[in-house]
Amino acid sequence: MTAGPEPPKHGRQEPGKIASRQIFDGRIVHLSVDEVRFPDGSTGELEMIRHSGAAAVLPILGSPEDLDPEILLVRQYRYAVGGYLYEVPAGRPAREGEPWEECARRELEEETGFRAGRLRRLTMIYTTPGFTDERIHLFLADQLSAGETFHDADEFLEVERLPLSRAVEMVRDGSIVDAKTICTLLYAATFALSGSIQP
Repeated sequence: MTAGPEPPKHGRQEPGKIASRQIFDGRIVHLSVDEVRFPDGSTGELEMIRHSGAAAVLPILGSPEDLDPEILLVRQYRYAVGGYLYEVPAGRPAREGEPWEECARRELEEETGFRAGRLRRLTMIYTTPGFTDERIHLFLADQLSAGETFHDADEFLEVERLPLSRAVEMVRDGSIVDAKTICTLLYAATFALSGSIQP
């Protein structure tokens, strides 16, 4: 089900943007202050970060039918949190209009050195809807084959192999705190894989 505005009450205009004032136009994010009409008809200003969106992919080594398949995660340095995070491979489109499946395949190979023989869409998430429209499209990849890594100048990461059950346990014990990774792991373990991995 896609999120959207509630129908307006009788005599009221639909909620949404009235006007927008750009504050910053960066390589990754675009910050504006928007004048907004709220569902009750009142208006106010909200800071808004617009983002191109991203694709994230959980790589499965072996078969998704395995009871506890081995997966790949990256351990990546993130300046914003002051250290390293365990994450699923992910990234932004290389060009405007790049299909999300293509983006997921490319990011998987660039970050891990594996190509996806098969890619399955899981779901889409909004990362922080209080102030950004960023969406991340989540995928599951298997039938992997060797490819080539390519890291951006500001990417510092290591690839780690571990059982899915261990990754789910790392969510529970707080070792994995990245939101897209938590969503991808728990969605895959709960809905997409035949094994009965329980947190």
